[in-house]
Amino acid sequence: MKPSPLLEVYFDFDNTITDFDVLDEVIARYSTDDRWKAAEEDWESGKIGSKECLERQFAGVRVSEARLLDYLSSIRIDPAFPRIVQLLDGHGIKPVILSDSFTSFISAILESNGVRGIDIFANEIRFEGEVPAVSFPFFGSICSTSGNCKTSHLLRRNRPAGTRKVYVGDGRSDICPAQFCEIVFAKGSLYAHYAPIRGNCFPFEDLGSVHSHLNTLLT
Repeated sequence: MKPSPLLEVYFDFDNTITDFDVLDEVIARYSTDDRWKAAEEDWESGKIGSKECLERQFAGVRVSEARLLDYLSSIRIDPAFPRIVQLLDGHGIKPVILSDSFTSFISAILESNGVRGIDIFANEIRFEGEVPAVSFPFFGSICSTSGNCKTSHLLRRNRPAGTRKVYVGDGRSDICPAQFCEIVFAKGSLYAHYAPIRGNCFPFEDLGSVHSHLNTLLT
């Protein structure tokens, strides 16, 4: 039997595994006022990093953990993602999620969609009543602005010679880690950034096409 290619596969979460930005929706839905919009504008313009942006935005969020988890459990993921997980598992490959959202948010959504056992590297959040407290365990290892330095998770791993890294994402926070990957599946601003400058950047609208590409790579 032909041995499986050596691959590592990394996924962004919001607007990649989900079809909208869940974190943005949580902030808009549960903020007590509109001050979060100013932080978003400052982040979009590059004045602040995602860590400061999230700290400012969640300072105005008020929701109990139970109520929030109830909402998160209603969110559906791209139906191709469980098939990708199954495909990769059949080749001994464990996908990794890298996100500037929060581990508990992502875990709750995946659990409600029947997906378990995925490695997640993200930010952390806890609740005291309806007051959230955010923390950033992966801040500052390489990048001094992003709450979760996605690139650090790629660079710290030991891998056999010849291993190719695959990145699937959509946004500004994916640009840095994607540059260290041999194959990139992209949409949104990530595609706009890399499509003109690298031939191994493939567009996707949903994960069905990513599944097809990965299946080809693995056969």
